[in-house]
Amino acid sequence: MVEALVAAAVAAGSAGLVYVLAAARVVKQYERGVVFRLGKLRDGVRGPGFTLILPFADRLHKVNMQIVTMPVPAQDGITRDNVTVRVDAVIYFKVVDPADAVIQVEDYRFAVSQMAQTSLRSIIGKSDLDDLLSNREKLNQGLELMIDSPAMGWGVQIDRVEIKDVSLPETMKRSMARQAEADRERRARVINADAELQASKKLAEAAGVMSQQPAALQLRLLQTVVAVAAEKNSTLVLPFPVELLRFLERAAPQGVQPTAPEPPAAQAHSSLEFEVEEQVEGPAGEPPSIEGPEGPEGP
Repeated sequence: MVEALVAAAVAAGSAGLVYVLAAARVVKQYERGVVFRLGKLRDGVRGPGFTLILPFADRLHKVNMQIVTMPVPAQDGITRDNVTVRVDAVIYFKVVDPADAVIQVEDYRFAVSQMAQTSLRSIIGKSDLDDLLSNREKLNQGLELMIDSPAMGWGVQIDRVEIKDVSLPETMKRSMARQAEADRERRARVINADAELQASKKLAEAAGVMSQQPAALQLRLLQTVVAVAAEKNSTLVLPFPVELLRFLERAAPQGVQPTAPEPPAAQAHSSLEFEVEEQVEGPAGEPPSIEGPEGPEGP
């Protein structure tokens, strides 16, 4: 009798152990469990930790609640201004309702991926090339709204969508490079012309001041000579300005005309002619006399 009771207890314990092993489930911290009993959804979602289900009658589906990073394959499209581009993106989403993610859609990951690709193509067709290159924040928000609207019915929430890269044809790249180069050259010429205009105005003002004070021109000339001499040049060419001659003319006394000095030979010749004329003419009323080396000669 005792042996029969022990055998029955051992059998019951073994059956209980088998039942526990068959019914025991472990749900991780980042997961939630959705239970189907005979194909019907059970109320409530199993949280993380140890949980039991009815063997052979219940089915437990674990749903990952972490944020999923999914790359969107590059999509070819034509922008609104008729430019062929190739755009790829990345989407971040997570499951907020495990029951809807299991029931409402067959594979929520595949559904989100397909919706992201079609929405990206739609965004490309509605946007200009400049918006794709420089105004991506607005496009990201529009793309997020387009994907998030149907995804909410699947128990999925879109966190954010980012456009990663915009590939352009080589011809378009060369055209944009030429355009940017021409624009930079135009700005450089405008800046240079503006600088020339300002410099000409300042030079005109300086010329007006120097015309009132001629000595300022000479001081400026000396400053230029000092600046040039500091460059350690072997040869220094100093021009003689016409303004300096005008300054000297104005500095000379009125009524005195500066004459160039005669050479010494010309001065000697002039004094000799003056002495010969005095000797030939002689005193008034008397005939000229010519003295030789021995004295005066008679008629």
